[in-house]
Amino acid sequence: MAHLWDAEVAVTTCQAKKLIESQFPDLTPADIQIMDYGFDNTVMNVNNDWVFRFPRREIAVRLLETEGKLLPFIEESDPGIQIPVPVYYGEPSSRYKWPFLGYRFVNGTIPSQAVSVEREGESAVALARFLKKLHGTSVEAAEKHGVPYDELSRLDVEKRQPVLEKNKDEIKDLNLFNQVDKLETYLHNLPSKALPEETTLVHGDLHFKNIVVDNGGILSGILDWGDVHLGHRAIDLNLIYSFLTPEGRTQFLKEYGEVGEEELDYARFKAVYTNVVLLLYGYHERQPHTVMEARNSLELALT
Repeated sequence: MAHLWDAEVAVTTCQAKKLIESQFPDLTPADIQIMDYGFDNTVMNVNNDWVFRFPRREIAVRLLETEGKLLPFIEESDPGIQIPVPVYYGEPSSRYKWPFLGYRFVNGTIPSQAVSVEREGESAVALARFLKKLHGTSVEAAEKHGVPYDELSRLDVEKRQPVLEKNKDEIKDLNLFNQVDKLETYLHNLPSKALPEETTLVHGDLHFKNIVVDNGGILSGILDWGDVHLGHRAIDLNLIYSFLTPEGRTQFLKEYGEVGEEELDYARFKAVYTNVVLLLYGYHERQPHTVMEARNSLELALT
């Protein structure tokens, strides 16, 4: 059975070693390990200092090229949190038909729990300050760096509801989530009011696989900018539902500023939709850690 995350091209560590050593001799000998793979990219650790991302699907190529232009610009604005800044720009070749990027390693670990409750206030404030600055970026400047507009209708409830219903049924059949009743109740109360018109620079894909925390469990880095675009900030605000408790959300909003009720409803929808997909992704890709994190995040999003 085909899934939307299936790779068109899956680079092996052997292929990656040849590509990196041929184009970047200063990294020779390249010690390479696969760190993770997502819908769009295979992520590899190189010499414990660098992270290289290789597109798995053609749709990811343009997004990766946008990252290469935009992330140095964001870094110059002092985002207040670690982001992966590209240093190595791999060129297409006979060995691999697409470009690829190498970034400075972002220190931290993927959250082992949905949130560090003891110090979540610090995470809430760090996230709020980061997003406030990101969402305040000039749209014109983002356009000049090649950032596209939302071409996937990420907050279109009518379009995504049938997919969410189908995925919910599969989760229920597989017995992957012990709060399916809450999920079913939520599906009867999806947002229906129109969102206020607003366009900002957004990361576009904030969830547990794309954030890291420090040893104290405090948010310390934002990864994988492949979905960066000009869209509605509710897309990014989804993380307050899948990463923070209700108390942490209050602290976030106090620091971030006013957000309308409709925006928050759509942010929660995005959190639920994303983590339902990730729960099934983890199951089908045999990633128990992803299943655990998605389950934790989904529970939070329904709270």
